[in-house]
Amino acid sequence: MNQLTKLLEAALYSASRPLTLNELKALDATASKGDIQAALEELRVLYDSGDHGVELVQVAEGYQILTRPELAEAIADARIAQRPRKLSGAAMETLAIISYRQPVGRAEIEEIRGVAADGVLRSLTERGLIDVAGRGEGLGRPLLYGTTPKFLEMIGLADVSQLPRLEELAVALTPVVDRFGDEDDVQEDVLTDAEVEKPHVVETTAVEADVGPATAEQPTEDS
Repeated sequence: MNQLTKLLEAALYSASRPLTLNELKALDATASKGDIQAALEELRVLYDSGDHGVELVQVAEGYQILTRPELAEAIADARIAQRPRKLSGAAMETLAIISYRQPVGRAEIEEIRGVAADGVLRSLTERGLIDVAGRGEGLGRPLLYGTTPKFLEMIGLADVSQLPRLEELAVALTPVVDRFGDEDDVQEDVLTDAEVEKPHVVETTAVEADVGPATAEQPTEDS
């Protein structure tokens, strides 16, 4: 491992968030972006070929050293790592709508969900998962919202183009029918809040909001 690779490894290990190429380049003024990318590839191969418990991944427009997915559950069960505060169902629905329709305004979100969105939009903004992406052309030029790099970091993707296609989600959300039972016995799969926090997993629970208006729900801290 050369000196530049060691330097990048130390920086990535110390950082609590993904680091961009520009941030990594600042560690060595003499290194080009090509040098940085070559060093990152050397580090990635090292972790993949050495049977390590961590891996180098490209996520949220940057790079980060993360626990391998197959080990994450054991670490979570032991409560060693600090776990982020869970998102409510309302927040997950709103976040899914924004991620697929961005930039999108509050009125469109409320039309899809069937409930007011002011509180949940404020909560998601405070948590850094969404931000104002511009203004619409309609009356009053309403604010339009989009997701942030922190959202990509939460779901373990490099950019929004890696989100599952809507047709794939439609299949994933189809109720499972017991081939030996009646249709009246069909039960839909429901994802728990704990599943939201698993690394490298794209949460699909909320995308049901894209199919039609949500039903009335009890108020939560995010709604």
